[in-house]
Amino acid sequence: MYLTRRDFVKLSTMAGASAALPIWARPGWAEALAAGLSDPASQPKFKYFVPNPLAPGFIYQPDRNGRYKITVAEGSQRTGLVDARGRLLKTSIFGYKDGRDANQVTWPGRTFQIHRDEGQTEVRWQNDLPNYHLLPVDTSLHWAYSLHGYEQYSIKNRGVPIITHLHGGHSDFQFDGNPEYFYSPGGAVVGPQWANVPGGFTTDFRYDNDVPAGSLWYHDHALGITRLNVYAGMAGFYFVRDEVDTGEPGNPLNLPAYPYEIGLAIQDRMFTSDGSLFYPAFPGDPAWADFITGEGLEDDEVPQPSALAEFFGDHMLVNGVIWPKTAVEPRKYRLRLLNGCDSRFLVTRFRVASSPTATDLDGAGSPLPFYVIGADQGLAGSAMQTDTLVFEPGGRYDVIIDFAAVPAGSRVIMENIGGDAPFGGDFGDDLAPEDFFPDRQTDRVMAFDVVMPLSGAPDDFDPDDIDHYAGNTAEVDDTREVALFEGKDEFGRLQPLLGTKVGGDWKAIAWHSPTTEQPILGETEYWDIYNFTGDAHPVHLHLVNFQVLGRKSITFESDDGDPGQPVLQHNGTFGVAPIVTNVVTGGVVPLGPEDGYAENAPRDMVTALPEQVTRVKATFDKAGRYVWHCHILSHEDHEMMRVLEVVEAPADEPPVVESPQSRGRSRRR
Repeated sequence: MYLTRRDFVKLSTMAGASAALPIWARPGWAEALAAGLSDPASQPKFKYFVPNPLAPGFIYQPDRNGRYKITVAEGSQRTGLVDARGRLLKTSIFGYKDGRDANQVTWPGRTFQIHRDEGQTEVRWQNDLPNYHLLPVDTSLHWAYSLHGYEQYSIKNRGVPIITHLHGGHSDFQFDGNPEYFYSPGGAVVGPQWANVPGGFTTDFRYDNDVPAGSLWYHDHALGITRLNVYAGMAGFYFVRDEVDTGEPGNPLNLPAYPYEIGLAIQDRMFTSDGSLFYPAFPGDPAWADFITGEGLEDDEVPQPSALAEFFGDHMLVNGVIWPKTAVEPRKYRLRLLNGCDSRFLVTRFRVASSPTATDLDGAGSPLPFYVIGADQGLAGSAMQTDTLVFEPGGRYDVIIDFAAVPAGSRVIMENIGGDAPFGGDFGDDLAPEDFFPDRQTDRVMAFDVVMPLSGAPDDFDPDDIDHYAGNTAEVDDTREVALFEGKDEFGRLQPLLGTKVGGDWKAIAWHSPTTEQPILGETEYWDIYNFTGDAHPVHLHLVNFQVLGRKSITFESDDGDPGQPVLQHNGTFGVAPIVTNVVTGGVVPLGPEDGYAENAPRDMVTALPEQVTRVKATFDKAGRYVWHCHILSHEDHEMMRVLEVVEAPADEPPVVESPQSRGRSRRR
């Protein structure tokens, strides 16, 4: 059975003191800092104010025809980073701009705020990116310009490809942001799936707004470089409103409205000492030893630059600002939270700091209770009170916190007790020292200073009024069993994979094998997601919202991948995944607010924990080619993504996924 990175580090402690050091504390980390990386401990905390994406001046406005024209381009902005002399630095980004200010590219992009009665939102997404990327691109991956017939293209000769995904959207397939629908600047190169769209390629997208009022977001989804384009700044909020959740004062539920409603997009990053974005991809970079040489590979065995299995940044940002703050009144606030990190599961708490000027959690008070009133795609069935929230990459939560519960003048810090390592379900005191950065600064996210005088605006929200989600009440037509694997690619690098049962056997399958997930249009399915890996994965289904029904424990047997099952790669070579047998389902694993989980709302994200099967229920009501994937961006870029095709009638024959044992185990180029 494969060792997780956590197991590897723990076992390595028996080999000597140097191996026992956390990966980020090893000499490579210190050398990288000395070579020009920003030291997070030296950067200011809670000095700069967080911008609110719901501020009227930050919300996109349609043109006189009711349409939006958004351009993706390079720009720069201040994130709060300073140099050694305390001077503010600028960071180059890939972001979004609209026609109101042709020179203002922002990260995050400005906010869409749409009422569901408006029908469709029409957006023109124009690609004006340059012929270079801000970050190192691993061209050995299955990515836009490695597809058959696209090998002659490169970023240098055709520019950076994009395709925008409205995450949580209920869109026709050609507007969904499927990664094979990418296009280059000016549309000179377009992805192969545009050939199957009536009318062909277009940058004019239409989004149906017949979804519950909730916290959607838009981000880039280009094949094989999603992690890089999002990291460069390509993400923003898309809030849907309705007659109950109006976003205005005096709404039927007395929900806090602007300025008492704040959108908070939380991301982690690394920077160079001059303020540039940094992404590890070469020998000697942070995490290279963990994911490359720590897996028994030599530097010259893998491409350079190389994608790494996960990314954990050492700087925390909210709405594009490092460790920001905001000033609040002693009253209830509605926080619309988004985890926009690559790989980091956040585990969020709120604590009163030891002083109004504190920049850490030393001496902080006990966690404050708050209410989770909704999640990804709408309000919950009931408000759930908790003081801890497990918060997966790609997920959104809608929370109410009452700052009247703390003394005036207090500073409340949003704390993160999740680790700086792959998430296995543990957090806080249950984690080991090797799960954390040395001199860790990622335990704090931002500060709320309770220093504003109380206004006369009503503050009447009652959590008992939240009763808006009854679950998916449709009859179930089928149960689909899918799986999560961890294998290795043709170079021997860690490669997370999806899979399913084929002829009674569990198969790990990369993108290029035949489609196996083909729900019938209009039908409702249970998806049972079996996690055969050592880590949790945030699973996202495009098109639908789903109900999370619960989890059960599983036991199984898994070989060590030798010989394993061959996994076809995009270039015709083979990787390898373990053979999983004797899968047995055990008892229910109850997870609720006391455990940090709030799942009684319409979701498009679910945390699939290791050694568990997680069940969700979804209705597939649009035909076409969509995708499902892990929302750890480094995972989806390295084959943990599969086609989800909703078909109008059953296929004549079930898809055949070959296991070419005669080809042997993986071979390397």
